Amino acid sequence: MPAATPAPSSAAPGSPVSGTQYLLERGTVRAEIASLGAALRSLSVSGTLLTEQVGSDIVAPMGCGLVLAPWPNRVRDAVWLLDGEPQLLDITEPALDNASHGLLRNTGYRLLERRDDAVTLGALIAPQHGWPFLLDTAVRYALGDDGITVTHSVTNLSGRPAPWAVGAHPYLRVGEVPSEQLTVTLTGASRLELDARLTPVAVHRFDSGPLRPDDIDLREGRPAAGLALNTGYGELANRDGRADIAWLDAPDGRRTTLWADPEFGWIQAYTPSDFPRRGGPGFAIALEPMTAPPDALNSGTDLILLEPGRRWEASWGIRFSEGTTR
Repeated sequence: MPAATPAPSSAAPGSPVSGTQYLLERGTVRAEIASLGAALRSLSVSGTLLTEQVGSDIVAPMGCGLVLAPWPNRVRDAVWLLDGEPQLLDITEPALDNASHGLLRNTGYRLLERRDDAVTLGALIAPQHGWPFLLDTAVRYALGDDGITVTHSVTNLSGRPAPWAVGAHPYLRVGEVPSEQLTVTLTGASRLELDARLTPVAVHRFDSGPLRPDDIDLREGRPAAGLALNTGYGELANRDGRADIAWLDAPDGRRTTLWADPEFGWIQAYTPSDFPRRGGPGFAIALEPMTAPPDALNSGTDLILLEPGRRWEASWGIRFSEGTTR
C-alpha cells in the first residue's frame, strides 16, 4: 500500500473547485471524496448510488457531504459564552443571523493517509473569531463490502479544555429512484421544536402525549413525498451501542441505511425541494448524523469537553442492501 504523502500546499491552475479528488474502490463499492470540506461527493454499490452525486467542479451545494465541526447545525446569533464571556463567531448564515455548520466547511483538508479503499484527511481548527482553541481534526473514509465507514477524530492541542461536537451532511438516495418515491424511517423517539431561525426552543417526546402538528414521527416509516423537514431528532436506536438509526426504502425493496456509534445521538432530517442537480433542481433527503443538537455551544446538550491533549474518535456509516438480503 502506498505510504502517506503530504497534500499540495496550494491547488494547481485548473484544479477542480472542490480541491484534490480521491477515488476509493473496493469490489463493487466506489466513493469519491473532495479535499474541500472533506466532502463525500458520491457513494455507490454495484452501480447503485447511495448518495446524491456532486461534481468536482462546484462547491458542495446545501452542505452536501461536508464535515461539520467543531459544531454541527447552528449557533444562535453566532454568540456563545465561555467562562461567562461572550464569544462572537462570524455570522455565516446572514439570513438568520446564525453561525452555521462549524468552521471547516470551506477548508481544504490535507492528506494524512491513502489506500485504494480508504483515505484519511486532516484539518486544523485554529483560534479565530469566537473560537480561542486549537484542535487537530481528521476524518477517515473506508470502504467495506456494502458501503462506507466514516470515522471522525480530534485532539485538543490547546492549553485549556475545549468544547467539541461534530456532524456530517450526507444526502441519501437509493439508486435512480426519485427521492419522492422512497419511504423514510428514522428511529428518533423525540424531536426538537425549532423557532423561525431554526434553533431549538423545546424537545418533544413522541410517546409522552398527543402529537403536535409538527411532530413528524418517522419510526414506522413515512412516504417521503410531501415531507418538508428541517428537524432534529434525538433518542435514537443507537443509545446502547452501534446501530442503524435511519434508512430509505425503495419500492423494489432496496434499502440505503445510515448507522452510527452511540456518540452520534442526533439526526437532522432535511428535505429541500430545490436541491441542485445537473438535470435541474428537485426533492432530496439529507439525514445528518450529529453528536450534539443545534445550538449546543449555548445549551451544552451532549457537548463534549476535551481536556488538553485528549483525543476523541467515533464513527458512522452508510450501507446498501437488496430487498432479498435484508
